[in-house]
Amino acid sequence: MSQPRWLLCARLDREEVRPNDRLTRRTFMMRFLPLLLPLLFVGCASAPKEPPLRTVDYVDMERYLGRWYVIANIPYFLEKGKVASHDTYARRPDGTLVNDFTFRKGDFSAPEKTWHGSAWVVNTQTNAEWKVRFVWPFTATYLVLELDPDYRWAVVGTPGRGLLWVLARERQMDDATYAAILERIRAQGYDPARLAQVPQPAG
Repeated sequence: MSQPRWLLCARLDREEVRPNDRLTRRTFMMRFLPLLLPLLFVGCASAPKEPPLRTVDYVDMERYLGRWYVIANIPYFLEKGKVASHDTYARRPDGTLVNDFTFRKGDFSAPEKTWHGSAWVVNTQTNAEWKVRFVWPFTATYLVLELDPDYRWAVVGTPGRGLLWVLARERQMDDATYAAILERIRAQGYDPARLAQVPQPAG
């Protein structure tokens, strides 16, 4: 699962760069690259200070595909203010993956929007390390750090520990499970206080 939240660490709003939009790719680069570069440098600067993140031993891709609700994340500018968000993964005929990020902005009554991305597995022994792309040529490294044996929840991070997502098959996660996840990510070198829970509608 990174990384992406990213220039090697961020989700990019594909809606902003479609050819028929007013915002061209050149304008996108001029407007957003200065915001993305600090994310890149923070991740690169912090990586040597910590041991590499440990991924899970193996991800069964057929069980992993489908919809994952975002329970919590380390906030960054492209996901701030977004609610009811979820990722959807599906396999393409060429072996790459559809990676769609769906959300509402501000509150649950806002219109639903989707950013359309692509992903592909780079460690085929574990299937726990991917590359994700929402805008060419930027990619992010997606590391599956924790995975419930029944694939009910997962934790995804990026190599520099700059970003983290707690995902679940259901919109809500019980407090005990969430607290246990926070303790395990602490052991991986993350500060749990950096995480913010993402509002999800009941049910």
